[in-house]
Amino acid sequence: MKRFQVKKVAVLGAGVMGAQIAAHLVNVKVPVVLFDLPAKEGAKNGIVTRAIDNLKKLKPSPLGVASDADLIGQANYEEHMEQLRGCDLIIEAIAERMDWKIDLYKKIAPFVAEHAIVASNTSGLSITKLSEALPESIKPRFCGIHFFNPPRYMTLVELIATPTTQPAILDDLETFVTSGLGKGVVRAKDTPNFVANRIGIAGMLATMKEVENFGLTYDVVDDLTGKRLGRASSGTFRTADVVGLDTMAHVVKTLQDNLNEQSDPFYGSFGTPPVLAKLIEMGNLGQKAKAGFFKKVGRDILRFDLDSQDYVPAGEKADEVYGRMLKRPAAERLKLLRNSEGPQGQFLWAILRNGFHYAAVHLASIAETARDVDQAMRWGFGMKQGPFELWQEAGWLEVAKMVQEDIDAGKALCKAPLPDWVFKGPVAEAGGVHTAQGSWNPSKGVFEARRSLPVYERQHFPELLLGEAGPKFETAGVTIDENDSLRTWTLDGQVLIASIKTKMHAISPEVCEGLMAAIDLAEAEYQGLVVWSGDEPFSAGADLQAMLPAFMAVGVAAIEDAEAFMQQMMLRLRYANVPVVSAVRGLALGGGCELAVHSARRVLHMESYVGLVEVGVGLVPGAGGLTYIARRAAENAETSTGKDLLPFLTEGFTAAAMAKVGTSAIESRKLGYVLHSDLIVPHKDELLFVAINEAKALFAGGYRAPHKRLFPVAGRDGKATILGSLVNMRDGGFISQHDFHIASLIANVVTGGDVEAGTLVSEEYLMTLERQAFCSLIVHPKTQERILGMLNTGKPVRN
Repeated sequence: MKRFQVKKVAVLGAGVMGAQIAAHLVNVKVPVVLFDLPAKEGAKNGIVTRAIDNLKKLKPSPLGVASDADLIGQANYEEHMEQLRGCDLIIEAIAERMDWKIDLYKKIAPFVAEHAIVASNTSGLSITKLSEALPESIKPRFCGIHFFNPPRYMTLVELIATPTTQPAILDDLETFVTSGLGKGVVRAKDTPNFVANRIGIAGMLATMKEVENFGLTYDVVDDLTGKRLGRASSGTFRTADVVGLDTMAHVVKTLQDNLNEQSDPFYGSFGTPPVLAKLIEMGNLGQKAKAGFFKKVGRDILRFDLDSQDYVPAGEKADEVYGRMLKRPAAERLKLLRNSEGPQGQFLWAILRNGFHYAAVHLASIAETARDVDQAMRWGFGMKQGPFELWQEAGWLEVAKMVQEDIDAGKALCKAPLPDWVFKGPVAEAGGVHTAQGSWNPSKGVFEARRSLPVYERQHFPELLLGEAGPKFETAGVTIDENDSLRTWTLDGQVLIASIKTKMHAISPEVCEGLMAAIDLAEAEYQGLVVWSGDEPFSAGADLQAMLPAFMAVGVAAIEDAEAFMQQMMLRLRYANVPVVSAVRGLALGGGCELAVHSARRVLHMESYVGLVEVGVGLVPGAGGLTYIARRAAENAETSTGKDLLPFLTEGFTAAAMAKVGTSAIESRKLGYVLHSDLIVPHKDELLFVAINEAKALFAGGYRAPHKRLFPVAGRDGKATILGSLVNMRDGGFISQHDFHIASLIANVVTGGDVEAGTLVSEEYLMTLERQAFCSLIVHPKTQERILGMLNTGKPVRN
């Protein structure tokens, strides 16, 4: 694969987006320098310094580990322009003012390296107009690169070419953004607000207009337009608050200033909603101002009421009849909504109809294919399906007929008819815009396949849209063995793959049996074993529900047998004669964490959240997690001249006793569950590719399982020290008596029980202590309260 070498990036502008783009570059190990204007008072880099300090406070965190903010270089335009010469990519992210951007381009032009790409993170200004300020030598290397907020978490990046952008430059940038930054790229045409914001913001404006038409409140609308509708859980108005009402108003103004009735027949619905104008006038700009459409006062959530211009109690829910309608199959769902008599149902049909209408009318002008629109709405606005996918699923021509009837009846936002390609030709014949051949390109009148850049060969199972052809992980490759719990299969005949199929990929006795059989087979016939599932989570832990029937019938002996079997499986993983690689994405909790740490290697997606959380249900890690903590402490202590194990044990004990979960793969490394030899992969769809290659590399390097060794423990003295701290926490009211009891049992295991400090023990010995602690707790009434509370409500019980 040809690589565009990005050794250093400059980000120009230390505002909200610029600083967070810099933060994400640090997350993926790309050296970055953040520029802004020189401060008028104090240190010249003061503006950048404050922006970086603010990154450490933001929630959700833009950084994998907050302290990594210090890795961002600081610079200003007065003193440090020479640093630009060493940058391979320069991302401009200053305020959305054409004149300011053009002025900056003129200043930086003399310092741009001959090979460097220059890209603007504008959310909607004309990339072509911006390029006119650049010298002829830079124009071929200039384009738009539009990240979505927050950059760490949002998948979408739009790339926008100008007429003078070299195609190879866009290919290089797409490769870097995809594999290096872990993003999903959509190439947009250079039109106002590009693809996602053009469709999404027009949709939000239309939604606000329909809210007025049907007299609904913001809390009810958010209940209707969130997860129930297959969209972001924050719904419409909470999403606006998170984005920032001033930011939204600016994007709306871009539409207003750069479009008209001739270029966009929906222009009449682009007026700034009165409620949005009023909130901005009041300074209530959303989450950052602690007030917008919603406001939190103490524990109460209030919503804005435009009539009274004040906040009133929120929390009203949608009529459940519409919740049931939204669970019906797509075709039935849309017909029910269209024919419903209540305002909530009519509202839902109206916003869906408007979305179909707008996307169809503008597809040819804003995007190359319908795929670009649907991917943009999935990745940039958190939709489970893009508008064309839902339309196609519900029956292409039937929905088209319903939409056109509403247009003809004057119920739609404008009179523009659906394009001819909707009703006639290949799309109508295929029953939609996404087919096995590709997605509809209205400009060329063909179904166009995805771009075949070499970077996409790293994605064995790319995210597919409804109707697209492509391999599905559930059936791909050659299946070796499969049951309801586990599929064992191979893609290439060289590395075996084990995919857990249980709910939340919980580890049941059947999963353990399947994994042990997979190890036997891998040792006999393959180069390695990869534990990977094509969807999240990696594993939410041991299957408690699967254990309960045996516990009720036989008692605690059944639990002890199940725990012993899980422990045996973990040791079988650790000492397998072929490398076992855990490919982790999403949650790896409890038993999932234990499965990962007992593997020879871990390959993790950046957004992996790893931890031992059994304390939350009143238990201790029982499948080798505490044994791992004790062993790692002993291994880390070997590098020290001191003999005291306790300093090396403290962090692991605290992580288990406090049920700490890493908020990223990077932080999970800080907690000790991920090693520096493990790999962190930015793109979720490259995880399997990297894991398979890691297994092959280990095998090719002559992999052998580690020796079984005895190792020292901290003993009763270490335990006494830990208990002293726990007593203070209990007596100070920081933990309950039952928390104290559980933490004491954890301390007993990780220090080796009632033995002298430095006593050599085996993993099996510590696992016996784990089982004893686990089984003593599962019969404890307070632990049973916690387990039942979690099973019934999904929330931890504090008792």
